[in-house]
Amino acid sequence: MRFNELNLSQEILNAVDELGFSEMTEIQEKSIPLLLQGHDVVGRSNTGTGKTAAFGIPAVESINDSNKNAVTVLILCPTRELALQAHGEIKKFAHFKRIVRPCAVYGGASMEKQIFELKRGANIVIGTPGRVMDHIRRRTLKLENLRCVILDEADEMLNMGFREDIESILSGVPEDRQTVLFSATMPKEIMAITEKFQRDPVHVKIKSAQKTVDLIEQYYFEVAMGRKTDALRLLLKAYSPSSCMVFCNTRAMVDQLTEELQKHGFRAAGLHGDMKQAQRTQVMNSFKNKACEILVATDVAARGIDVSGIDTVFNYDLPQDNEYYIHRIGRTGRAGKTGTAYTLISGRKQFHELRDISKYINAEITELPLPDKEGILAMRQEAMIRDITSIEAHHSAYSAIDRLASMGIDAREAAARLIDRIIQEDIDSIPEFERAHPLKNRRGSSAKTVKIDINIGRNRRIAPNFILGALVDATGMSGKDFGKIDIFDDHTTVEVPASDTDYIIESTNPMKINGQQVTVKLCTGTSSRGHYSRPRPKDKPVFDRRKAAYGSRNKSEVYKDYIPNRKKRTKKRH
Repeated sequence: MRFNELNLSQEILNAVDELGFSEMTEIQEKSIPLLLQGHDVVGRSNTGTGKTAAFGIPAVESINDSNKNAVTVLILCPTRELALQAHGEIKKFAHFKRIVRPCAVYGGASMEKQIFELKRGANIVIGTPGRVMDHIRRRTLKLENLRCVILDEADEMLNMGFREDIESILSGVPEDRQTVLFSATMPKEIMAITEKFQRDPVHVKIKSAQKTVDLIEQYYFEVAMGRKTDALRLLLKAYSPSSCMVFCNTRAMVDQLTEELQKHGFRAAGLHGDMKQAQRTQVMNSFKNKACEILVATDVAARGIDVSGIDTVFNYDLPQDNEYYIHRIGRTGRAGKTGTAYTLISGRKQFHELRDISKYINAEITELPLPDKEGILAMRQEAMIRDITSIEAHHSAYSAIDRLASMGIDAREAAARLIDRIIQEDIDSIPEFERAHPLKNRRGSSAKTVKIDINIGRNRRIAPNFILGALVDATGMSGKDFGKIDIFDDHTTVEVPASDTDYIIESTNPMKINGQQVTVKLCTGTSSRGHYSRPRPKDKPVFDRRKAAYGSRNKSEVYKDYIPNRKKRTKKRH
């Protein structure tokens, strides 16, 4: 459906045409007519589907001569970046409609400047919940004439702890307003807000997950524990992305990884919520201007970032939510262009988590081997050939070639020496490390195993299924990955793959089994193939076959249950 088929004013159509829009996206086609008619709407849509225009165009269209001097539309966003992005988009839609005066209010910026803009007669306010609440308390933002409230990225606002502010704002505005909510996910908290503050909302859902990932090639690499940073450096050397984003789960990891990349000569910058607004703006400007080629960011800080030309996304940490994966890789592959996403995983638990993500998005994430130095050398040579063919030589370069020729070095030899030196500098900086063991189909008859020791035994009435369930839950591994379980009086041993030992011990400390805190450590006294001597006779495990569990009874009590009673029972005669 085209924009000119809608009942929009000529000013809006002119702005849309100037922006180069013609066909509407699915979320725009389904939402804009409903919003123009005044319906409350719940829209489920991911990043990169055009939802800013879906609510921005009706917001601009709603401003007319009768309400132009009061705040008529309030748009709440989770982050400053998203608020600024929405503000910028609405200004574009309002380019030919002069009575529209949008204003952005957010934390970390001058309160006085925002108050000045509000007093000038803003009629569309876009802001973060915290700063909006500040202005309401100061009476610098008056909402008694409000006709529409829009919650953008509502799930993220709730994740950031803004629920109380949102409910306070919605409770204090006119009851006859239009309430619009856009969210990537629909947790129960979102549904509670919908039931409480919306009137007969129309639900709009688009299947954007598959569309988002269709144009993005997705791969993953298995990396040994503790070597993700080295692996990332190696991949950055191999692929040399012109503009890429690296996602981490914590602010501390963003700082640590950014420092490590900078130390090894990469033009990297970090972005997270603890940074002041001036720092964030500086980082974003340097990334947009290509002054830095690598942006390391958390999920929350990256919300609202709209930078064209990002060709690669790296998931240094697996996202904490499947929807976040879609948001992350959606930074590339925009506007019909292709992109690439790489994910680094360590250990079987992350392997299973990534497999769940693949099922969720209904797309294959292909495994790739980490490139070795020879492979990187070949890739760097190809990249240099492409660069040389795109560069036009100046006259001074030819005079240098002539001088070299007079010294007995022809052009072929000179070029070979120069290329070799440039590539060798890159190769020398590549870290050396062992590849991770394959996670798929790892266990087999010849797989080396060891035993771990858990400080809980049958005196605590522990059964094998308790042990196995706790291990599977803590590690994310399959029950088939664990071998023989021997339960003794005060401890238990479990056979595990030798290659997973460090990961299992790290994942299970601390761990609870049947509500009791336990510690896990490596057993001592193993042979080279991981076999153990038999337990002492007096400490031999006893299995209660009747209850299918290890109990606290001695052998005679156990066997007594299975010895037929020799005394014949006789019928009582009357």
